Amino acid sequence: MRKIWPTLMSSRKKILFIGGSLNQTTMMHQIAQALPEHDCFFSGFYADGLARWLAGRGMLDKTILGGKHLKGTMEYFSENKLPVDHRGEAHDYDLVLIGTDTIVPRNILGKKVILVQEGMMVPEDWRYRLVRHFGLPRYFANTSTTGLSHCYVRFCVASEGFRELFAAKGVDPEKIAVTGIPNFDHAAQYLDNDFPHHNYVLAATSALRESWNYENRLAYLKKVVRIAEGRPIIFKLHPNERLERATREIERIAPGNLIYSSGNTNHMIANCDALVTKFSTVLMVALALDKPVYSDLSQEELVKLKPIQNGGTSALRIADICREYL
Repeated sequence: MRKIWPTLMSSRKKILFIGGSLNQTTMMHQIAQALPEHDCFFSGFYADGLARWLAGRGMLDKTILGGKHLKGTMEYFSENKLPVDHRGEAHDYDLVLIGTDTIVPRNILGKKVILVQEGMMVPEDWRYRLVRHFGLPRYFANTSTTGLSHCYVRFCVASEGFRELFAAKGVDPEKIAVTGIPNFDHAAQYLDNDFPHHNYVLAATSALRESWNYENRLAYLKKVVRIAEGRPIIFKLHPNERLERATREIERIAPGNLIYSSGNTNHMIANCDALVTKFSTVLMVALALDKPVYSDLSQEELVKLKPIQNGGTSALRIADICREYL
C-alpha cells in the first residue's frame, strides 16, 4: 500500500477552469464534474496590463472582467462550494480550460489550453478587418476573433457548421473538435418549464450600444412588430442594457407588450412561436428547438450553426479530450 499510494496521488493532475459570464462559468463547472479523478480549481476571468488596470477601477464593468459578470461568477463558485484560485496563481497547472481567447492571461501562455466555444460570435466587421490586417488586440473586434489566439491544443465547438466557420477564419482544422457545448446540447429540457405565457413572438434584444457598437434599435423594433403580425410580443432585454432607455423605446414602437429584464430566457424561447434577435447566443437554443428564427444571419447560415443535440453529454466528450492531454 505504501508503494501504491504515491503513485495514485501523482496521477491526479491540477486543472484550472476560467469562467467569465455565467454561461461560460456553468460550462466549466459541468466539464469539471466530468473529471472527478483530477484536482479542479476555478477562477473568474482575468487579464493583465492595461485591461487589468481598467477593470480594477470599474471601467470594464460591462464586460466579463468586472461588474455583475464577475460578481455572479464568484457567487456561483461560493454557492457550489468550488475551490477558487482567482487568477490561477496558487498552482502550476497541468491543463487550463477557457471559454474565450479574445484575451489570454499571460500566466497560461505556454501551458496546455483547451478552448470551449461559449456561444455565438459577433459578425466580422471593419474592426475585425483592422485586427487581422494591422495586428490590433483581438478584443478590439470582440468575439468575432474567437479562436485566433492559436494558444490552445484543442478547440471544442458546437457543430460542424461552426467548425467550418472557424476554419474559414484561419483556425487550424486539426485543432477543432466537434463535441457540442454544455448549456446548448440538450435544449429539449427547456420545454419543461413554468413560464406562464405561450403563443407569442419573443424579441431578445442586444447590448450592442452598451459595448460601443451601432444598432438601429427603432428599426429592429419595427421589424419585430411586422413579424408578429398582431400576435402578442414579449421583449426580453439583454442584461447589460440600459433598462430605462430600452423600455422607453419599446413603449414608443410596440406599446402594451410584456417586457422582462430578467428571467430564464431559455424557458421563454421554449414557449414562443418565433424568436427575433440580432445575432445573440439565444438563437442557438431556438435553432435547437426548431423555432422560426429572424436575425441578421441568413437562413442558410442559421441551419449550419444549429448546435449538436446529444442529450447533454458534451461535457463528458470535452472531459475525454482533456484526458488526452493529462
